[in-house]
Amino acid sequence: MKTRTTSAWTALCGALALTLSGMAMAADHPLLEPGKAFVDSRGMTLYTYAEDEDGKSTCNADCAKNWPPLMANKGASDDGDWTVVSRDDGSLQWAYMGSPLYTYKADKKPGDTSGDGKKDNAWQVARPVED
Repeated sequence: MKTRTTSAWTALCGALALTLSGMAMAADHPLLEPGKAFVDSRGMTLYTYAEDEDGKSTCNADCAKNWPPLMANKGASDDGDWTVVSRDDGSLQWAYMGSPLYTYKADKKPGDTSGDGKKDNAWQVARPVED
């Protein structure tokens, strides 16, 4: 009996890990790395999508599999230029100056920027707005 229970827990934990690995997670708003690009808590480059408008993400379903949204915790709140926006499924996502933020699944390590310029320049590395 112990083996079945252990196997069931192992399978459940594995399924949960696979589900969560497809989402970019953040407790607080993103960080600014030395190259002046915003990154998530793991140091992965963040991107904006030109088709997003008025603080609303248009990247859902298959798009969000390739460009995981930078999720915000349920209790997260706006902080200056950092805002929390609601996604179509009711989850929360971080945005910078109204632009929802995403990682790119093809970026494998911190500092990778392989998503920059994708889809005819619609995807851009998220950077601070200069005054």
